[in-house]
Amino acid sequence: MTHARLLAPLALLLATPALAEVELSFYGGWQSAPHSGVTIDGGPAGVDDDFTAGWEGRSFEAPIHAGLRATWWTDADIGFGLDVNHVKAYADDGTLAESGLEHFEFSDGLNVATVNGYRRWPGAFGRLTPYVGGGIGVAVPHVEVEDDDTGARTWGYQLTGPAVAWIAGATLPLTDRWAVFGEYKGTYSQNEADLDDGGTLSTDIVTNALNVGVSFSF
Repeated sequence: MTHARLLAPLALLLATPALAEVELSFYGGWQSAPHSGVTIDGGPAGVDDDFTAGWEGRSFEAPIHAGLRATWWTDADIGFGLDVNHVKAYADDGTLAESGLEHFEFSDGLNVATVNGYRRWPGAFGRLTPYVGGGIGVAVPHVEVEDDDTGARTWGYQLTGPAVAWIAGATLPLTDRWAVFGEYKGTYSQNEADLDDGGTLSTDIVTNALNVGVSFSF
């Protein structure tokens, strides 16, 4: 392959219109998760089980619900970026009683990371700039499952499956560089976790969050 062919992709990239703005954002807020079905397949001692989990978000308990986002905006007000969101899910008391588990949660996070696209409309509502976005990525939760009857325990981070996110909000500038924003953000993740004592645990989790945050642009 010639050097010209090797350099062709780089030349194409350099020919792409320059990005107009980089925006770094930090956010937190209130987050919940509706019930979801849980399947334990081939668990400890060959246990198979299906039950419905009721989830609690406990957004303001440590570690708190929070997220980081980097967005590259073009002159056409189209944005592309990476979003890492620490969403949480704790099984409620009814779920623990039904499942027989002593401990079942993703309290150190479902940790959904997505590559997102955005569209914004500066000046649509005076100083407020509304935006919408969505993306695809993966879930890397901290899986915490304990069963006192069998002594089985799973405790650690795992790559459990694909995830998607959807967002709608508005930004209010404070200065040329700083802005605050509020938004609704939802996520959906498919999670299949390996249990340390054998078998798998599967559940699809939806989260809904009302976030507030601050952004710095350069």
